[in-house]
Amino acid sequence: MLQTANIAREIEGVQTDVLLQAFADRILVLVTQLGKVGSLIQATVPSTMPLLPAPPPDPEHPNIVPLPVPPPSLQLTPLLGSAPTERIQTLHSLYASHISTLVWTMEEASVMEADRRAVVVGIALAKAPGTVADSSSELSPHDRRVFYGVMEMLRDLLAQK
Repeated sequence: MLQTANIAREIEGVQTDVLLQAFADRILVLVTQLGKVGSLIQATVPSTMPLLPAPPPDPEHPNIVPLPVPPPSLQLTPLLGSAPTERIQTLHSLYASHISTLVWTMEEASVMEADRRAVVVGIALAKAPGTVADSSSELSPHDRRVFYGVMEMLRDLLAQK
């Protein structure tokens, strides 16, 4: 895995940056559309817990590469900052779960005896245009496009050798 890497793209009209920094004991992944760190969440899972493979592609969404399924024993620990609403907190947990699982899966695929380090995820996402209230727990089409765009960026970062 790379020690330090970053990538920037425009997703849904907003500059999005993803930075990956590997340390001896943790891996830091920052996702920002606001130019700052945002909330920090640490994801851990026992190294003895097997990681599940990604499901097969969905024929209804052929352009979306399936993500590996987060393990049930995944633990998320808020470190700094908090989401302004319960919906945003759930969205941040979704990002942290999938980012960490993708990091662990790709790290294990590239290293024979990978040590499953904790992954610290920093998330600072721009408010969706036209958003009035965060009352719905459903992901909007905008939320989905941003989520899959970020996951694609992270995959591209992790694939760099």
